[in-house]
Amino acid sequence: MDEAIKEAIKAAKKDEVPIGAVVVVDGKIISRGRNCREKSKNAIKHAEIVAIEKACKKLKSWRLENAEIYVTLEPCPMCAGAIANARIKKLVYACPEKTSNDGLCEKILKSTRLNHKVEIEEEPNELASTLLKDFFKKKRR
Repeated sequence: MDEAIKEAIKAAKKDEVPIGAVVVVDGKIISRGRNCREKSKNAIKHAEIVAIEKACKKLKSWRLENAEIYVTLEPCPMCAGAIANARIKKLVYACPEKTSNDGLCEKILKSTRLNHKVEIEEEPNELASTLLKDFFKKKRR
């Protein structure tokens, strides 16, 4: 998770929402991602999507069945769908999405419509939470 947080810090320095992600296979980081929607002018350039794209390219496969993804914030519906469709084994996130009280991420990842289920773990991290709070506090000023 520390490495995902480093990516989130890099995003914040570029005035992007500070969310970072890393994809891990066999205990080794194979890809990194951070939000870059503003720079890319692309709505889908969330940290998870960027990290998944890089992992697929590196492994030359869209199936990331032995991979785990560590993300600083609970994934949005788009990213949850990408995680499930990439067949990622496990999602670990640092803080829950504050506007999501309906368990949508888990519903997507555990949906009976999908033939792949993702293990989900919340690993609370105060720094990840503080980065997000401080970023939006600064934006509201």
